[in-house]
Amino acid sequence: QVHLVESGGGLVQPGGSLRLSCAASGTLNTIRTMGWYRQAPGKEREFVAAISRGGLPAYADSVKGRFSMSRDGAKSTIYLQMDSLKPEDTAVYYCAATSRGGYWSTYSSASEYHDWGQGTQVTVSS
Repeated sequence: QVHLVESGGGLVQPGGSLRLSCAASGTLNTIRTMGWYRQAPGKEREFVAAISRGGLPAYADSVKGRFSMSRDGAKSTIYLQMDSLKPEDTAVYYCAATSRGGYWSTYSSASEYHDWGQGTQVTVSS
């Protein structure tokens, strides 16, 4: 089993930046693809970004060019660098992990992931 803990959320003004981290522990050798999702009040959880075991990222159209996901295999940690933040980016951000997929596989469907963190709040407001 994999335990995921997110950190780095907070309050930021529009146009600002935040860097989220997600530290994994447990049976790390089972982790393949990892992802970031977010859920705003009254809305369904939505895909933000994913990264394959080989470090290949994939992004939702709404964050392309603004967000960047990376992975530090040695530390079993993933990061989400969020720049040019907008009020519509306000949500609880969750990281997720799956043992599925090949070296370059990424998934946008939440059903592909079986381990989830508790989430970290990101609020973009002036």
